[in-house]
Amino acid sequence: MTYTPRRSPRHEQLTVRGLKHRLTWWGEPSDTPIVLLHGFQDCGDTWQFLVDCLPDTWSLVAPDWRGFGGSEWAPAGYWFPDYLADLEALLDALVPRGPARVIAHSMGANIALLYGGIRPQRLKWLVNLEGIGLRRTQPDEAPDRYATWLDELKQPLEDGGYQSVQQLAGVLMKRNPRLSADGAEFLARAWTRQVEGAVRLAFDPRHRLVNPVLYRREEAEACWSRVTIPILFVGGGSSGHEQRRLADFSDERMHALFRDVQIVTLPGLGHMMHHEDPQAVAHPIINFARTHP
Repeated sequence: MTYTPRRSPRHEQLTVRGLKHRLTWWGEPSDTPIVLLHGFQDCGDTWQFLVDCLPDTWSLVAPDWRGFGGSEWAPAGYWFPDYLADLEALLDALVPRGPARVIAHSMGANIALLYGGIRPQRLKWLVNLEGIGLRRTQPDEAPDRYATWLDELKQPLEDGGYQSVQQLAGVLMKRNPRLSADGAEFLARAWTRQVEGAVRLAFDPRHRLVNPVLYRREEAEACWSRVTIPILFVGGGSSGHEQRRLADFSDERMHALFRDVQIVTLPGLGHMMHHEDPQAVAHPIINFARTHP
C-alpha cells in the first residue's frame, strides 16, 4: 500500500531556458506561492509528505530541476551555474511581483543559499534543510578530478534499473530504516518510470558523473556574506550532514556567516528528514513563517 496524499497535487509544464520543466502545485493558483526546491536525485512530487503537514491555506509549487523527475534532460550536460539561472527564470515566472519565499533541501538549498547572496532582493526568506555546501577542496586535486571525469565519459552510463517499484521501495527502506513502508513505495513511484516491463530511475544518469569543477568554498562564502534575508536552518540530528556541520559549521560560525539565522536540530532524523518525519519538520517551518509573514 502506498501513501495517500491529503492535499491533491496538480502538474503542469513550463519551458525554462529551452528545457521543459515539470511543476507540482498544491493549493489555490497564486503568483506568490512558496517555492519548494528538491535535492539531488529527488523530484518535486516527494514534497507531498511535508505539504500534507503545512497549512491548507498555503499555495506551494515544486519544480523538478533540469534532468530530474519529469523535467527534460540537458543535451549538453549539467553545470552548477545553470541551476542558478534556472532558479532566476523560475522565480520570474512563478513569483513575478516581489520577493519569493523558499523551502529547499540539500542541493536545492545550496542553490537557494548562493542565490540569496547573488540576488539578495529576490528572496523574502529561506528554509534550508541541510544545504550547507560541500567539503572544501584544494587546487592540487584538479588533475585527478579531471582525469576521473574523462575516464567516466568513456564508460557506459548506468540507468538505475529495478524489477519493480516494490523492489526499489525495499532497497530504500534498507538504506533508511526511518522510512515507513507506504512512504518508501510513494518515493519509489515518484523516482521511477516504467520502461519495457521494468522501472528505471527518472533522473538523467549523467548526473552520476563526477563533477570536473572543484567546489570552491571561498567563493560560496563570498556569496553567503551578502545574504540579508531571514534563514531557518533545519538539521537532522542523526544525519552525516549534521555531524559535518558541527565540525565545519558550528552554531557560532553559522551566526557569523549569516546575519539572521535560526538553527533547529531535529533529534533522530537523517538527511531526508522531510520524508522520514514531515510533521516534525513542518512545526519549526510554520513557526518561522508566522514570525516572517
